[in-house]
Amino acid sequence: MTDARTVCYRHSDRPTGLSCTECGKPICVECSHDAPVGQKCPECARHEGRGRVVDARQAVRGPSFETSPVTFSIIAITVAGFLFTSVIPSDAGDNLWRELVFFGPFVEDGEIWRMLTVTLLHGSWLHIGFNMYALYLFGPMLERQTGSVPFAAMYYASAATGSLASLVFGEDVPAVGASGAIFGLFGAWLFVSYKIRSTPAGRAMFNQLSVLLAINLALPFFVSRIDWRAHLGGLAGGVLIAFLWSQLAVGRPNARAIRTVSAGALLVAALVVGFVI
Repeated sequence: MTDARTVCYRHSDRPTGLSCTECGKPICVECSHDAPVGQKCPECARHEGRGRVVDARQAVRGPSFETSPVTFSIIAITVAGFLFTSVIPSDAGDNLWRELVFFGPFVEDGEIWRMLTVTLLHGSWLHIGFNMYALYLFGPMLERQTGSVPFAAMYYASAATGSLASLVFGEDVPAVGASGAIFGLFGAWLFVSYKIRSTPAGRAMFNQLSVLLAINLALPFFVSRIDWRAHLGGLAGGVLIAFLWSQLAVGRPNARAIRTVSAGALLVAALVVGFVI
């Protein structure tokens, strides 16, 4: 007798290894609808109509402000912050740098905003170039899939968990960069790709992300002054948020609100812990 978990939920005579990436129900090839990542069942594919519509021309053109406003806003603000504080010499830029930079003793004195504003500062063109390119590659699709507000909450929650890891386990030296938040994106996609690793697209993404993460986690052994603790903290935050979303939001009519609240709760928790330790 065939295990009920291995047959299509709409066709009980069809064994399948596919499942809906939104609600997790097993589906056969006939019931599968292609999604940006993985596949969806007919019901979840219909639910997409309640959100933002992305037409074929937008898909061909690639990511844009119209389809991913939060991602492109973060890129614009971060680049502006880098130019103002690092490229254009001015006393105002120097003062802003001192107010925004992450420094453990200042955070412990109550300046917890530094756990988030660290994402606005970068030490070099290479540093900001890598982070913003990674955000451009991995941010728009995740924003379209989850919603702009949940995506923003996840981005800054990952930044906060990265800063918290640096605060707890790092050294008392100034730190800059959005790497904690970027590694949060890596963590979220790693979780998603692992769940759909039985599909060719999911397996390819999981393998690619694994190689990318292995390279980045090995860099601190060869390049000095890389805050690998913030990387790991952000990665853990992204994985945790993706896990919470998969458990609490999948298949719910108010999924976006649940995603926002759960990511926001982690953001607040990280800031509170950073304030009290």
